[in-house]
Parts: sequence; structure tokens; C-alpha cells
Amino acid sequence: MLARLTALGYAVSVGHSPATANKVTGFDRVLALESVRFGPSLATRSEPLPVEDFGPAELIIDLTGTATVQNVPVLKLRFCGCDDFAAGISAMLSSGELPEIVSQLDGVAVGRARPMLSDRIWLSRMCNDLLAGAISLVVQSVVRFFAGDLPPIAETVDRAPGSSFLPNYAVSLAKGLAGRALQKLRSSGRPFYWQVAYRIIDGPDIAETGRLEGAPFTVLADDGERFYADPFVLEHDGHHYLFVEEFPYARGRGVISVSKLGEDGRFGTPRAVLEEPHHLSYPQVFAEGGELFMLPESGGAHELVLYRAEDFPNRWVRDSVLIAGRDFNDATLLQSGGRFWLFGTERFGYGSASDTMTVYSAASLRGPWEPHALNPIAIDRSAARPGGAFIRQGGRLLLPVQDGSRAYGGGLGLMELVRVDDEDVVFAPPRPIVPGTAWARNGIHTLNRTGRLEVVDSAG
Repeated sequence: MLARLTALGYAVSVGHSPATANKVTGFDRVLALESVRFGPSLATRSEPLPVEDFGPAELIIDLTGTATVQNVPVLKLRFCGCDDFAAGISAMLSSGELPEIVSQLDGVAVGRARPMLSDRIWLSRMCNDLLAGAISLVVQSVVRFFAGDLPPIAETVDRAPGSSFLPNYAVSLAKGLAGRALQKLRSSGRPFYWQVAYRIIDGPDIAETGRLEGAPFTVLADDGERFYADPFVLEHDGHHYLFVEEFPYARGRGVISVSKLGEDGRFGTPRAVLEEPHHLSYPQVFAEGGELFMLPESGGAHELVLYRAEDFPNRWVRDSVLIAGRDFNDATLLQSGGRFWLFGTERFGYGSASDTMTVYSAASLRGPWEPHALNPIAIDRSAARPGGAFIRQGGRLLLPVQDGSRAYGGGLGLMELVRVDDEDVVFAPPRPIVPGTAWARNGIHTLNRTGRLEVVDSAG
């Protein structure tokens, strides 16, 4: 937190609360035990930061709940309705509800984070996801405080912690391990499995109806040695092309592959057209300035690279590095207000790659790209990570967003972009896409369409 605030240009003094008993709790013992396997987590006890004083403060960030200052605004956090972090986790496990963190300014709720839990079994991993979200929430609240844009929000209902931490965690751990064992028994033998599907339609599509109804989808066949995901489509010279992430299990990383729609209305086996030493996915393809480009995800390499077609669709070359040194995921392009905008999720070392939206903009496609002044825009497992290109619906702009509340790939919603400019980014709440008979899957993860061709994918 200190590093991120300092990087944004804030002078941050550090002070300590009055000394209290440093009692080791059951929470600490579980973390210490798990550290043998996973190493230390963000919740592991550490040595206090050295005290620094840069003079009078304009805002106090109280991480102890003991601040007694006057005439200076105080920002603090509540975890799942509790002032104490361990008590908040206990309340979450006891109730079975999903986590929520609220920032309060002088006791009034002003910000909310709903982190995605990538692991619901091990405490240390849960803590990493929750505390990474908490750090992003503090950064967001500080940025908006100094921008004069921190209005009150609806307060959440407190949750009773119930019994102490250890009993709640023991029950949760047992259920989680049993559920994981059952899932492995029911699996197809693949470590993970995604499928892409497509259809040719006339009339309303998923973005209009909000349902997986209508003409049935055709599944893109695979040979069992790989899966396909993240479908994007492009119409060029009278032909339709399907770009996908292809993940050969033996290789252990994704490549970008393409298939051309045949005269029979079916796609054949995709063939690889772009490979790197690192994982590639989310092959967003588009035309700009008379050329064809691709903007795939390569967050694991901490760079976002624009590729240009030298021989479409067979040969792609690195054109420009748009963003370097960032773990930026599923960057989705939009042109609005005479500028280019990129919407995606960003991971800051710890936590999920799917719950913290950041936005960048530039005057031209090749940049330079600058972060939005109010980043992060949202910390929300159901309304942050894009799941397809923007959809223009009349005068509205809709962004498909992944819903990771249940699990990664668990669902998709449509979120209207209300405002985007240098001063703010505002979305309406997402509208979930409802399952239907067109493709009987548990949830979809990506949605795209060009002309009459509509594509989706799913993990379940």
C-alpha cells in the first residue's frame, strides 16, 4: 500500500498505534502452518514499518481502529461487516456469503470492494485475495478523496462473527477439500476444459435479449489434447474469421489460432498464427487506419503488445508495446470522445487478476498510453474484467464483463458505459446473461459478434 501510494506521488507518513499485546491467535497459527507449503501471505505478521513524519497530515489511514485524532479526516476499513480482519473472515466463513470490504471516511461508507476469491480453501490464499482488494480500495479512496469525488454510498449490513475463527475455518476447510476431491472424481481427466461455440443468426442476439436462447450454438470441436477459449470474430474481404486462444495441454501455455468459416457454415480446426514464449489469450482483432491489428492478452509477461497483420490472417508482427511493466489482463479497446481507451483488470503482485478494473487512454492507437487519474475504477468480482469487445446498441455502449462470484468463468454480464473522459469513468450495474436452451452450459465467459456470426465460450 505504501509503495503504491508513493508511486502515485503522495507523501505518506507512518505512525504506530499505542502498544498493545501481541498475542498469537489461532488465525496466526493457521497462517504459519500453511506457510510451509505456500510461503508467507499478506496477512502474515511482519515487523512494523519505520516511523516517518512528513509534517501535518491531510488524511489519516487508520489500519488499527485506534485513531483518536481531531480535525483530520480518518479513513478506515471494515471487512465483511467487522472492524477486525480475522473476525471478518470468520463472519464470511460462518455465513457462507461472499466477501465485501467497505472504506469509511469519518464513519461514513464511501467505497466498496468485492474481491474475487481464486481459492476458497486455503486461508493464506484467501487473505492474499482479500488484502490485495483492500489495498486497491484504500488507493481508490485516497485518489478520489483528493480529487473531491468521494460521496457516501449505501452502508452494508453488519454480519455477526458467530463462533471463533478456528471452528469456522475448520468446517470450511473440510467442506472445501471434500468438494475438490469430488470435482476431481467427476472430471473428464483434463486438468481444465473450455469450449467455444458459434451460430449464424438473424434478429436479436444475446446482447439484446440477455439470454442464451434462440438458434442453437455449434461447438468448435477439439481433439482432447487442447482446448479453445476467448473467441473473437472478424469479417474481412467477404469472409468470417474466428480467432481463439488455443491451449495445448502438453505445451502448458496459450497460442493464438484462427479458422475461416466454410461455405457450409462451419469452422474447421483452428491453426496457430501467433506464438510467444509466454501465454497468449483474448485475441481482440480489429481494423484501424486501413490496417488489421490484434491486441492479445499477455499479462503474464507484464506487457501489452499491439500486433499488426503482415499477411492476414497468417502472419502477425509486433508493432508497438502499448503498456509495459504491468500485469494488465483482457485489455479491451474503445474509441470515444476523440481518444482511444483501454479497459481491463490489473494485478498488483497479489490477489486475483479478475477483480480490479483500470483504464488507460491515448490520443492515438500506438500511444503514449496514460493511466486514468481515478484508477482503480472498480474492485468487483462481477463488474471488472472484460469478456468481449464493446457492443454498440443504438446510442448505448455495452461491455461484456465476467462474473467471478461463483468461480472464474462462472458467468457473464452486460454493463453499460455511462461516462468516460479524463475526469471519470462510470458504468451502470451489470445485467447478468441468463442461461438458456441455445447452449446448455453453466455460464459463459466471452461474447462477441460480427454481422450474423455470434460466438461464446464456457468452462462449465
